[in-house]
Amino acid sequence: MAQAPEMKEVKVFAPATVANVACGYDVLGFAIDAPGDEVIVRHSSKPGLRITKITGDGGKLPKTVEGNTAGVSAQDLLRHLGMMDRGIEMEIHKKMPFGSGLGSSAASAVAGVYAVNKLIGEPLSKKQLLPFAMTGEASADGAYHADNVGPCLLGGIVFIRSNQELDIAQLPVPKNLWAAVVHPDIEILTKVAREILPKDIPIVNATQQIGNLGGLICGIIQEDYGMISRSIHDVIAEPHRQKLIPEFYRAKRAAQSNGALGFSISGAGPSVFALCEGEETAQKVGKAVAQVFTDAGLENQTHVSRINQKGVHVIS
Repeated sequence: MAQAPEMKEVKVFAPATVANVACGYDVLGFAIDAPGDEVIVRHSSKPGLRITKITGDGGKLPKTVEGNTAGVSAQDLLRHLGMMDRGIEMEIHKKMPFGSGLGSSAASAVAGVYAVNKLIGEPLSKKQLLPFAMTGEASADGAYHADNVGPCLLGGIVFIRSNQELDIAQLPVPKNLWAAVVHPDIEILTKVAREILPKDIPIVNATQQIGNLGGLICGIIQEDYGMISRSIHDVIAEPHRQKLIPEFYRAKRAAQSNGALGFSISGAGPSVFALCEGEETAQKVGKAVAQVFTDAGLENQTHVSRINQKGVHVIS
């Protein structure tokens, strides 16, 4: 692609994402409008990449480039381009909770590499940034899967045929498909959520999951809300992970009784999501699910949005 002029300063926003989407474990994800992370980068007279400021993290995140997902992804890009000596300052503003199941580490990794790529004149396309963002996220949780990074970077609904080869495809987004996402204020570490899963899957469950995933993709492509609803069922991860989320099945029943197409765990949890036809239903479902957690004494936040088709983008 033709290189754009360099900018003096760039501020970007990278959105939260819902990974797995029930039956698409590690191979399907979509972006939502909020929450998300912001990263600001600017040129510096001092050589090398430096993280000068972090807010919203409660002091948890390191400012060392090698220990921060945004720093790792941006540094990996600069190394690839032979620009390790370029003087760049980075600010990270965390605006989403850790361990939420909404792709927090992916958002920072995507924001970091995208912002630096913009600052230096956009030598690579969005899609070409994927492996660098993946390296950044993997530095946080050790897992190499694009179901958060892909939709955060590109927007929309992303299917990953192979995480190893980063062979991905963006699916068309049904025009009236909305998401209601509720985050109860508990933390679930991805490592714990992965360890709780069985190592072997019965063939009957594998067959059912493959059918559900195929049905969900067909329903999305054809805008067949009935097919979407029949297909959003996870018979592999959800039965094991639901025990980490208080009142999960009460929340699921509340979503279904208020018109959700389907309901499951976002990523490793504890956030949960419902896909809905139309904003009115999504708002109604979000309120009903939030009330379940409130009744259980859990503070929570609700986010209702269309599927975000922009992904990471410049905001100033």
